[in-house]
Amino acid sequence: MKLIKFLLIGILFGIIMTKSEVISWYRIQEMFRFQSFHMYGIIGSALVIGLIATFFFKRNAIRDIEGNLIAFRDKNYSIPRYLFGGIIFGLGWALSGACPGPMYTLVGNGFTVFLVVIASALLGTLCYGLLRKHLPH
Repeated sequence: MKLIKFLLIGILFGIIMTKSEVISWYRIQEMFRFQSFHMYGIIGSALVIGLIATFFFKRNAIRDIEGNLIAFRDKNYSIPRYLFGGIIFGLGWALSGACPGPMYTLVGNGFTVFLVVIASALLGTLCYGLLRKHLPH
C-alpha cells in the first residue's frame, strides 16, 4: 500500500510524457537535427526543476521512503568518463529513439517493440555491473 503513490506518480509521469510528445520519435529526430526547440525546452525545464529539487534536498533534511536521510556525497569528477558515458547514452538514444524514461511509456502506449530496447538497456547495465571493477573510474 505504501508503494501505491509511486505507481500513481509513474502513471502521471507516463501521461505527461505522452501528452507533451516527449515519446515521439519525430520530436527526438527534430532535436538531434536542431530543427525544433521543443525537446530542448523540456530538457531545460527538467534541468531547472532538478537543480531546485537538489537545492531543496540539501537545505532541508529530506528523507526517503524508508526514513533514511537523503545525503549528497562529493564525487571525483572525470571529464573523459562523463564524456564517454554521454556519448554512449546519446548513441543509444539516437538509435532507439527514446531515453530510459520514455521507453516504459512507449511500452505502455502499445509500442511493444520497445521491450527489446528495455531488455537491451538492462543487458547493458548487467554487463557494466560485471565489468565495473575492471574499468577505470
